[in-house]
Amino acid sequence: MENNRKVAVFGGGCFWCTEAVFLEIKGVTSVASGYSGGHVENPNYYQVCGETTGHAEVVRIEFDPSQITFAELLEVFFATHDPTTLNYQGADHGYRYRSVVLHTSDSQRDQAAEAIKELDASGALPGPVVTQIAEFEAFYEAEPEHRQFYQNNSASMYCQIVISPKVAKVRQKFAKSLR
Repeated sequence: MENNRKVAVFGGGCFWCTEAVFLEIKGVTSVASGYSGGHVENPNYYQVCGETTGHAEVVRIEFDPSQITFAELLEVFFATHDPTTLNYQGADHGYRYRSVVLHTSDSQRDQAAEAIKELDASGALPGPVVTQIAEFEAFYEAEPEHRQFYQNNSASMYCQIVISPKVAKVRQKFAKSLR
């Protein structure tokens, strides 16, 4: 990774959705779907789905901080999933679908905490934010069939019903931040 690149790790439900959203954003240089926040090394999709590894479905985002800040990434993150629901997003239920920010620095931890405080104070959400903030430890990339899922399967029913509306929302709400 070049010196001017930073890393953000977010879990906002299904990693297919989160990956598709962040691939739209200018300043994001790469997005990888995978697993983090658990206690098993090199888990696979079926182990994570079995809810025994403690992992969340996450995306590892590399970004250029001269083009987009971590705070701006947090804004996109919180706007594109429901951070008030514990361990589920839409029809996806389970601990692996939790809302989580896995910080790679004290600054990221503090910015995430401040963003949550501001969201809660705004009253704009249907309830308090339950997003976890935890220290990033390891990332395990998802299997090839899960990578760039939306781009490779956009005609599938799941993509049309669940992911396309999120991507459309990003394109509308964050038009100035698009690639």
